[in-house]
Amino acid sequence: MTVTGPDFVALQVTDLERSAAFYAGTLGLRRAPAGPPGAVVFATTPVAFAVREPLPGVDPAAARPRPGLGVALWLAADDSQALHDRMAADGVTILAPPADTPFGRAFTFADPDGYAVTVHDAR
Repeated sequence: MTVTGPDFVALQVTDLERSAAFYAGTLGLRRAPAGPPGAVVFATTPVAFAVREPLPGVDPAAARPRPGLGVALWLAADDSQALHDRMAADGVTILAPPADTPFGRAFTFADPDGYAVTVHDAR
């Protein structure tokens, strides 16, 4: 048996609809036609991405300094600089400004729960 790699990524969030609206409205992700109860799955490729209600015993708001500390979540975009500029103008917290990286231009923002998410230019 062999593991072939990541197949699904989900963030446990404090307000499911707020987070779903953020990822759809701010980043332009499209909701998948179906998903499990308590989750919103987005039609992302090659790995599915979702936001979901916390599992029992998980409190994202209690995570310090932020939830997901130590995990790197990168999303690909067709123009990360333009997305950064729009998000900054809309008041989204930018944790790291745009910079050229080995993976293309990239920046990091905080989502509504404080997760650090990096966006980079798709190649």
